[in-house]
Amino acid sequence: MRRRDFLTLIGCAAVWPMTAYAQQRDGQPRIGALMTVDDAAQGQARMAAFRQGLQQLGWIDGRNIRIDVRWSGGDDVKMRKDAAELVALAPNVILATGSASMGPLTQLSSTVPTVFVIVPDPVGAGYVNSLARPGGNVTGFSLFDYNIGGKWLDLLKQVAPGVTRVGVLRDPAISGGLGQYGAVQSASSSFGVETSPINMRDATEIERAIAAFATSSGGGLIVTGSPLAFLHGGLIVTLAARHKLPTIYNERSFVANGGLISYGPDFVDQYRLAAGYVDRILKGEKPADLPVQAPTKYELAINLKTAKTLGLTVPNTLIGRADEVIE
Repeated sequence: MRRRDFLTLIGCAAVWPMTAYAQQRDGQPRIGALMTVDDAAQGQARMAAFRQGLQQLGWIDGRNIRIDVRWSGGDDVKMRKDAAELVALAPNVILATGSASMGPLTQLSSTVPTVFVIVPDPVGAGYVNSLARPGGNVTGFSLFDYNIGGKWLDLLKQVAPGVTRVGVLRDPAISGGLGQYGAVQSASSSFGVETSPINMRDATEIERAIAAFATSSGGGLIVTGSPLAFLHGGLIVTLAARHKLPTIYNERSFVANGGLISYGPDFVDQYRLAAGYVDRILKGEKPADLPVQAPTKYELAINLKTAKTLGLTVPNTLIGRADEVIE
């Protein structure tokens, strides 16, 4: 362990007794929320859904519970710092967003009850023993089944039949990034396309890699789910337009900001559902006994204005199936 990390953990340990005493003194259960996004509109909408879900179950922040939120904005260093701060507060349960937040949390504690949302492969990442019986202190809501990789290719080909090469933007540092790319690659032959990974560790890498990919014809992009995709979403949409690359995204907010098409779970809904698991844990149930749940609601969004700019005609059958169409 690096000296800086060691000192951080020691500092957190020193704070724990005082904060734990404060929690016992005011008598309110404490919930920590570790967010991989920033506190802009999308992040606030997710937390609002979580708070609303809790309120419907009788829990109101500041009245009979206390919610401590940390917004990392996709910064790994800040994420680790925020995770350590939340664990040091000795919460009754932590709400964790995505694999990027689960990594540091599992390193810091194997006892604090944790409910995750938007995690693509909780078993493969080692967060739970199985989906049916998680074991340990962790449970939650998975991002999707990896079969979605084939669905992304199908939708991209329906909108842009001329695509023969697909660049898959992923975060190579998380198991979900590797798994999502593998799923797309496995399905690629069925759609007659070649795939290649595009890492998105930082803005410079993304811009350089997409520019290089766009030098040959027949290209399209798939943007997989990760905090980095959210962090660099504006840049990715801009680059896709600049290089005239038909692109499918994992979440509808990209389409609202000018992206072509998206297909994926309703992220906000997962936060609302997570409130139910937090409620059950606060009432005495153990995460080990609460099965990991798959998404119950998927959304298809299409931006017809972007399609027109790219010279694409979206099939009416696809428009009729969409949850949101931007004209």
